[in-house]
Parts: sequence; structure tokens; C-alpha cells
Amino acid sequence: MGKVRVLIADDHALMRAGIRNLLETDERIEIVGEAGDGQGAINLARRLQPDVVLMDVNMPGTDGVTATRIIKRELPQTNIIALTVYEDDQVVDMMKAGVSAYVLKDVAAEELIGAIHKVVEGNVIIHPRVMHRVAREFTRDESRQAAARLTKRERDVLAMLVKGFANKEIADAMFISEKTVKNHLTSIFRKLDVKDRTQAAIYALKQGIVKEE
Repeated sequence: MGKVRVLIADDHALMRAGIRNLLETDERIEIVGEAGDGQGAINLARRLQPDVVLMDVNMPGTDGVTATRIIKRELPQTNIIALTVYEDDQVVDMMKAGVSAYVLKDVAAEELIGAIHKVVEGNVIIHPRVMHRVAREFTRDESRQAAARLTKRERDVLAMLVKGFANKEIADAMFISEKTVKNHLTSIFRKLDVKDRTQAAIYALKQGIVKEE
């Protein structure tokens, strides 16, 4: 394989120069272009089709999240590394947009260079200091998706289950048979990936699917 072709996108000229100087210490990397904003990164990526884009998250005009989303849609083979000084929730937006790595700007040169080579090999790299944010948010997403799969009737059954109603009480309150209640519960357990009533109730309260009164 030839050199890894890298595009640098950052709105600070000094930062771009610093990154360039770091990367030029590795003979396996070739800097093919620089952009000072998101739209510039999009335009250059379209023309140059780099292997890797080092993308600043916060840039004027078109930000890094939007630029990443567009580049990944048009050039899915291009790997994008989010590069930022922040450890905020934008890490999640960048991951959803399709970045292959999220690296903080204060990392050592060898870490950044290593991340470039690793994403080209197909790896996903997230700095340990932001990993917990990604894990927490994607867990929330999974919970929201699980809850969204519940029908209105299943939500009603789950709400009564949380309140401690027995199957017969749920059936009487909803004017359905106990067999139907059991069928609803089976479906709820499967959709929420829980094993029994207790786990379903705990999950529903913990994830906010049902509010505790």
C-alpha cells in the first residue's frame, strides 16, 4: 500500500501547521490538502478523495459534524478522524455522522499518527476520556429504540405491571382476557430483552419508559 493521503480541516492556521509538522515526521503519510472550514473540507474531499480527513469539530459556517455527514455519504471509503479540544456531547454527534476515530488535540504525536494508520486498517478509535460519553449515549439510544417498539397497549400493560397489578387485574382494567395480557407480556419481555416481570418493571423505571408515581 502507498502513502496514506491525509486532508487537514481546522479553522486555526497555527493548528493546521502544527498538525502538518507532526504528520510529516511519518514517511508513510502524505498531506494532500488543508481546509479552514467545513465547506472547504467537503470541496477538497470531493476533489482529492483522501484516505483520511482530520476534522475539527467546531468550525465557522459548516461545522465538522455536517461536513463529516456529507463526506461520508458521498465518499464512504474516506475515513474521518474527529479532532477536538472538547470532551463534550458532540463526540456522539460525530460518531453518528460516521467518524472512524475521535481524538483529543492534546494527544501525543505518536497517538495521532497511530490513529491514522489504524482507521485505514478498518479500526475505530475513541479516546478513553470520551469513551464513557459514547457508551452512555448509545445505551440511551438502544433504550429509546426498545421503548419505541412497544405498542400503545403494551405500554399500558407495562405501566400497570410497574404499579404491581396482577395479570387478572390488568385484564379486568383493560377489558381483555388474561391470555391476551400474557401475550402482551411475552412481547414486552422480548422487545425489552428482559426475562420476567421484575426485570421489565426495573427496566421501565430506569429508562423512563414508565414514570414512578
